[in-house]
Formats: sequence, structure tokens, C-alpha cells
Amino acid sequence: MSVWRPRVRGFQTVWPALAGAAQAASIAWPGSGQAVGWLQVLSLVFLAAGLVRMASRSVVDSGRAGPVQRAAWFGGVFATAWLTGCFWWLYVSMHHVGGLPAPLAVLAVLALAAALALYYAAASAVWVRLAQGLMARRPGLASALFAALWTLAELMRGQWFTGFPWGAGGYAHVDSALAVFAPWVGVYGMGALAAWLAMRLALAGWRWRALKPIIGVWAVSWGLQAWGPVFTTSAGLAQVQLLQANISQTDKFQAASGVRDALQWYDAQLRASQQPLVVAPETAIPLLPHHLPPGYWTGLQTHFAQPDRPVALLGVPLGSLEEGYTNSVVALGPEGAAPYRYDKAHLVPFGEFMPPGFVWFIRMMNIPLGDFKSGGWNQPSLAWQGQRLAPNVCYEDLFGEELALRFKDPASAPTALVNVSNIAWFGDTLAVDQHLNISRLRAIELGRPMLRATNTGATAIIDHTGRVTDQLPRFTRGSLTGSFEGRQGLTPFARWASAWGLGPLWALCCAVVALAVWQRRKR
Repeated sequence: MSVWRPRVRGFQTVWPALAGAAQAASIAWPGSGQAVGWLQVLSLVFLAAGLVRMASRSVVDSGRAGPVQRAAWFGGVFATAWLTGCFWWLYVSMHHVGGLPAPLAVLAVLALAAALALYYAAASAVWVRLAQGLMARRPGLASALFAALWTLAELMRGQWFTGFPWGAGGYAHVDSALAVFAPWVGVYGMGALAAWLAMRLALAGWRWRALKPIIGVWAVSWGLQAWGPVFTTSAGLAQVQLLQANISQTDKFQAASGVRDALQWYDAQLRASQQPLVVAPETAIPLLPHHLPPGYWTGLQTHFAQPDRPVALLGVPLGSLEEGYTNSVVALGPEGAAPYRYDKAHLVPFGEFMPPGFVWFIRMMNIPLGDFKSGGWNQPSLAWQGQRLAPNVCYEDLFGEELALRFKDPASAPTALVNVSNIAWFGDTLAVDQHLNISRLRAIELGRPMLRATNTGATAIIDHTGRVTDQLPRFTRGSLTGSFEGRQGLTPFARWASAWGLGPLWALCCAVVALAVWQRRKR
């Protein structure tokens, strides 16, 4: 017994941690930033195989934890390692930017990952509990049950307590054979398909029949690519200039350095633009308009109000102490054009609003954070030169179901999405690559190009198929000029998500779990 237990602990801790780390790397491979879909499935195969092993054994030693408890630990370790690997860069914002002591910053990242991992621990435990009577009799249902529970955990993480879906498993498949399913079922549906495939492989073991689900998924994917319907059509070509100032976060709000640099550089670039549309990133203008040097804001307004000027979309904080502050995008354009303003709707916890009970934590960091006001979900697009441009601010493009709300009316649906971001908070880390892959997946889901104007990267033009057509080098100062093709028409995901949000996925997954419970009780 003294020899066996360390082995068990190693199997239940070290190996799921390694598999979880592999899952994290699959979202954006260190060095290249490429998504690696096969690695994501392989990491889930290991998780699934471990759960199958536990569900196949009965408890023979009352002194040992039962299979359900072991499954919860196994899934929790996997998810903690995966999520820590996905957003370890939060350490940079808390320690390097915010000045939080390194041990506390490490502890905060681990605590967040472990808390979110509880969803996956619960999903693993429930699967082992229900699958013990299903694996032999109903392997298909056992696989569907794993996919449903995995997806429910993903949905809980992505929507409960404001949601933090960064690093969802489906993002690993932005370049894989599963990408073809994105316009149909979105990123969570892709993750469900990957989970189903992983459990099918785990249940099949090292047998030839394990190839059947792989061949089946590949065949469907190939068929959709070759003969699948085209959901969107061209809404015309347009030119755009995207600005990237590359101002470090430690300098960004320093009056004598970053603020002065930003005001001078963006003013010059905006005034010099010859493109029909020029876009500056989130908080490109880092001060409220009434705090800017005299004549700065009115000078920009006057410049763009002249006939034959382009339209400028730029990030700027707005509001006052009395009415509240917003993280906004405004349009400056020719006289007679309708004024346009977009206020960020989905705010970042700890960054743009303070969750109750955590003010003490924020006060430990030297970061200018505060409470912002949400702009709401029914904000219109900007109509300009035949295109309808829908801004979203940084973190908002993680929520495809929320962006889909703008597609309720096909006649007024956006023809292009515009993401303005500042992730200088996280330095030169994989956060840049991960966010780029997130934006690419949104483009595929909704069938729209995504224009990304960022402070430090990745400033890029993404077409409606998720392909990066133009990109600026990261962590350099410059502007990117290129063309994009707006699109009209709705993908299936845009249709059902705009009408019902993620409700259909919740309902389908709960139905599968209910069926599994019923089948288990029948034995």
C-alpha cells in the first residue's frame, strides 16, 4: 500500500497537471502563437481516459477516496493547470504594472484559476457518478454526457458572475478541421464536439474503432468545406487605417511621459490620415475631454468636420463624477454626419468595476482603476460609406453571444466589427496571441471581418473567414493601412444566438444530462 498510493497521487496530480498545461498551450502555442487543435483534443483524451479508469473501478478500500472524489480532484487539477497556463499573464498586470508583491500576485492567479476549475471538477465528478452504468451499455450516451457536462462547465465559467471565458477550449480549433462548425454552433459548440470526440477515443482505447469518430468528424468537416452553404455575401470593399502607438502601461497615464506622448502622436496621425476610416485603440486619448489641453478636443472635432475628411473612430473615456464614467469609442466626422458614440457594455471585473468585498485588493495595487458605467446592449452601428461598423472594446469580443445581439435585425446588422484594445497591461506575453485568436474565431462565428486597433498589438485586419490579411509587428509604433470586405447575411450562430443567446446550448446539454440520469435509473 505504501508503494501504491504515491503512484496514485502522481497519476491523479502530476499527469492531469501536464495535460492541463498542454490544453493551455493549444490555445496559442508559445513562440508562434498558433492554435493547435489536435493538442487540445489530445489533452482532453487524457482527462477522459483518467475518468474512464476511475468510473471502471469500484471502491474496495474504505480508507481511500471513492471514484467520484478522485474524479473531482483529477478534473480540478487539470482545469487549474490549464487556466493558470491560459492567463498567467495577469501576474504581469498585478505585479509589474500594479506593484503587488510577487507572492501575492502568484497567489491571486492561482486562486482565480482554482476557483474557476471548480466547474470542471464538478463536471468530472458527475460524469463518473453517472457513467458507471452507461459506459458498457451506452458508450455513445456516455460520450455525449461528457461533452454536455464539459460544455456546461464552459458555459458557467463564461457567463456566471459576469463571466470569464478566456481560453475556452474551442479557441484551439480556429485553424483546425472543427473551425468549419463555428458559424453553426459557435466556440462552445466546437468545444462540445472536441469533448465528445475525446471521450469517444478514450472509451475506444487503443483499438481500430477509435479511428471511426476521427474519420467521421473529418468527413463532415470536409463535406461542409466543399459543399456547405455560404451564409454571407459581400457588402463592398473599404479602406481603413489602424493606429498603434505602443505606449507601455507603466507610462500610459503618466502626465509627463505617456499622456503627452499619446496626445501628440495620435493628434498627428489622425490629422494626417488620408483613408476614409481611421481607427485609434482603446483609451488612445487617455484623458476625459474636459481634462485635455485647451483646444485639443475641439481642434480634432473641427479638423474632421471639414468636407471630404475621413471618419475617425477613437477610444476615449467620457462622463463625469455626477453622471458616471464610460469606456467609450466616438466617431469624429464631416459636418452633417450623425454624431456617434459607443460605450463599452461588458465591463471587466477588477478593472472597470469593483466586485463587492474586493476593494481592499484593488487598493493594494498602484493602478488607476475605478467603477465605469455600462453602455447597454442595444447600441447601433456606425453607418459610413456603405458599411455598418460595430465597435467592441477589448474584452468584449470574448462574448460572441453578446456581439450576436447586434444581428437581431438583418437589415441593420453590422457589416464589419471593430475591436479597439489595450492589453499593454500584460506586457509581451501570449495574451496578445490568445486575443488575436479570439478575434479570429468571432469573425468566423458571425461571418464578419474584424478590424483590430490596439495599443501594443496585435493590430490586424481579419477577414470573415478568420484569416489575418494584414498585421502590424507587435510592440512597434506605426499605422496599418489596408482594405476589408464588409459582409451581409447571417450565419446560423448569429441567427440563434441573437434570438436566444446561449440558451439552446444550455437546454441541449441539460437534456443530455437528464437522459443519462434516466438511463442510469433504468438499470
